[in-house]
Amino acid sequence: MLVLVINCGSSSVKYQLIETKSEDYLCTGMVERIGAVTSIVKHQIRDQKPVKETTVVDDHTQALKAIMDFILDKENKLVESSDDIKAVGHRVVHGGESFKDSVLIDDSVIEAIEHAIDLAPLHNPPNLRGIEAARKSLPDIPHVAVFDTAFHQSLSPEAYLYAIPNRMYRRYRIRKYGFHGTSHYYVSRRYYRLSGKGPKNTKLITCHLGNGSSMTAIKDGQSVDTTMGFTPLSGLIMGTRCGDIDPSILFYLVEKEELPLNSLHGLLNRHSGLLGMSGYAADMRDLIEEAKNGDRRCKQAIESFCYRIKQFAGSYFSVMNGCDAIIFTAGIGENAPDIRERSLSNMESLGVILDPDRNRDTENSGERLISSDKSRVDVYVIPTNEELVIAVDAAKIATASKQSPWI
Repeated sequence: MLVLVINCGSSSVKYQLIETKSEDYLCTGMVERIGAVTSIVKHQIRDQKPVKETTVVDDHTQALKAIMDFILDKENKLVESSDDIKAVGHRVVHGGESFKDSVLIDDSVIEAIEHAIDLAPLHNPPNLRGIEAARKSLPDIPHVAVFDTAFHQSLSPEAYLYAIPNRMYRRYRIRKYGFHGTSHYYVSRRYYRLSGKGPKNTKLITCHLGNGSSMTAIKDGQSVDTTMGFTPLSGLIMGTRCGDIDPSILFYLVEKEELPLNSLHGLLNRHSGLLGMSGYAADMRDLIEEAKNGDRRCKQAIESFCYRIKQFAGSYFSVMNGCDAIIFTAGIGENAPDIRERSLSNMESLGVILDPDRNRDTENSGERLISSDKSRVDVYVIPTNEELVIAVDAAKIATASKQSPWI
């Protein structure tokens, strides 16, 4: 089935056209700087050179039109008509407690996503604008919402509740939600295929390490704990986000720096993490290079980043009473052998032993085992593919099928 996957930001729309049977994309691209004086439109047909143009795109409706014009262009030989596209899958960041799975979009679903705007004010509004624009552009086919938070709805109350007055949870739904759910879901299912093990009686720790980073403990195929919480700010140290800190620090900073609340939000989300610690960059590649050149703060930022990964890995060993495999994915997880090595060093007592040659094999960028044959715990690198998860879920729901290749 041919599925169009849409991922809308406040000023951008990313897309992929995916054939779910072959699990390959036909084309991919994005529209950037929507609403700016000049917008950038990029497309790439599989196995062809990318094309790029600058134009004026005022809103998400025009962005969807630019995407559809490219897909329907006869010279590109992608589809005969829009009827060839059987479903549209939309990435939606926050579903609150309303959605434990992907869902066919109707007016009630849109209303529920709107109710979750307070939980994701930067993400859900552009997600909704993308849904509205796509439904106008392709009104006669099913549209499906796939939520970043859905995979983590299996957390138990002891894992998702915060130790604040319970009325705050009942009134405002303040709890751990977790994010990157489609990525953690995808790499865990790929592990089951690669290892030949099923979800039952299998314990995994998945590490999605990028500019935004999170880890998840997965037992019997379900998320039992994850590092991100009420928002994506908590947990691991990230590119510009602080991760876990003592909340009293906020009151201390308000007093000492006389900071307004909106400045605190910007400080913790956009000026902290690796960028704040190093004073140099948020990109791990830049930090590694500078650390090699002797920069002390860059070196410390890297060490703290890896320490936090090891800290959560140890806690998830305890939560699940063991672990069968640790999986690295996303930009840093897939491409930074030094980070993988530092994060899992001195864990031999837990049965984790990396193979140095496998870990540093730069010729193989695909799915691969990087642990030693002596390791009791498998360690894998598995490139993530969140768009494929969205496409497969959209196809499953559009055909009202109970079956999924990921189960």
